[in-house]
Amino acid sequence: MTIQNGILTKSPNSSISQQRAFDELYAGYWDKVFRLCMGYVNDDDWAKDIAQDTFITVWQQLPNFRNEASVGTWIFRIACNNCLRQLERSSKFVRKEVDKADEGPVVNEDEVNFLYQCIATLNETDRLIISMELEEVKQAEIAAILGMSESNVRVRVHRIKEKLTEKFKAYER
Repeated sequence: MTIQNGILTKSPNSSISQQRAFDELYAGYWDKVFRLCMGYVNDDDWAKDIAQDTFITVWQQLPNFRNEASVGTWIFRIACNNCLRQLERSSKFVRKEVDKADEGPVVNEDEVNFLYQCIATLNETDRLIISMELEEVKQAEIAAILGMSESNVRVRVHRIKEKLTEKFKAYER
């Protein structure tokens, strides 16, 4: 298996090529999947666990990938499903401050923490939409992942940004 322009192709030496393809996917999508999960659960350890579960599923299902969507869309869909499943199982939503002290320098840690707190107050669909928007996932892909129209995604992104802007204006006062 090889990945070119987001398209996964099968090759004869499947176990070695599957490992290489997975390594590429993991390297290219780990941070994005982790941040998507953070947008859902707002808990560093829990988000890492869900991201890891996502990549376990990606590894297990990689031979079955049908190229009906881009690899990134497929991975984000798995991550979203894992997040929703975890939230449903726990029947709670953990809201706590994000500790970024052991990671590299952050532009403004207070604003990043506040952003995660604001995102955590959104409903599940809006959290997913804005998390993927922040990861620069194309709105057409977001629409495909969520099963809604692209225009609906555009409108919701606009409304979510308005809500977050209002919260940031109140925060700065």
